[in-house]
Amino acid sequence: MRHATVHPRTLGYLGRALSLEYSAVQQYMTQAALTEAWGLNEAADRFRRETVEEMQHAERLVKRMLGLGVSPNASQLRPASVARNLVDLLRQDAVLEAEIVALYDEATRFCRRIGDHENAEFFNGLLQDELHHAAEIDTWLEALGVPRHQPDERAYF
Repeated sequence: MRHATVHPRTLGYLGRALSLEYSAVQQYMTQAALTEAWGLNEAADRFRRETVEEMQHAERLVKRMLGLGVSPNASQLRPASVARNLVDLLRQDAVLEAEIVALYDEATRFCRRIGDHENAEFFNGLLQDELHHAAEIDTWLEALGVPRHQPDERAYF
């Protein structure tokens, strides 16, 4: 599939997704260092694993974009979020993950609507990964005694 056959809106979803995935990499990497400084080594290890997972998503997006004949461009990298404690870090992560999930869901539905099944499946694969990750964050918060996040929360970066 080449650029000429891909809907411009699909290319926009790819660019936004790359920006969000790189933002997540930066956020989790920062949180790994922060929690390690707090002596929370298990949390730091979990954040490092999330960094790797998000980098793998970014790599998939880059490969997809190159395969479509477009140059990857993450144009809006967000600053990493910091907080005073683990619970607040996880709340921020839940909000970021909800935004990523919403983007992949919208992209999947759009591609299906226009009959672009190849890109719909690509976005759906990322969506399933991110849904799993969002559920892990919710489970981690619940284990810390915090109720589930509200879906209408917004991240402020």
